Amino acid sequence: MRKSFYTLSGVVNSLMNQNVRDGGVFIFMNRHQNVMKILHMEYAGLVIYHKRLESGRFKLPVFDENTASISIDWKDLMSMVESVKPRCSKARRIVNK
Repeated sequence: MRKSFYTLSGVVNSLMNQNVRDGGVFIFMNRHQNVMKILHMEYAGLVIYHKRLESGRFKLPVFDENTASISIDWKDLMSMVESVKPRCSKARRIVNK
């Protein structure tokens, strides 16, 4: 998740065969699904929205993993950003001394 404007727009152009200047919103997520970058072209230039979760994971829509990209509605994107599913972890007992 170290990539920035130019590298992410290069990924959009070369791997997704799309033009970032066409107004689409492109979502990039790390393997653990707790960091998301959204690349978008606005009237003044490229914008990256970066969201990192302290706990939990982003809830992804169901998709075929063999495809390079999927299309989702804005409503579904907002649902994905706001609906965070908790990470499975063991309950820990806190002992006060």
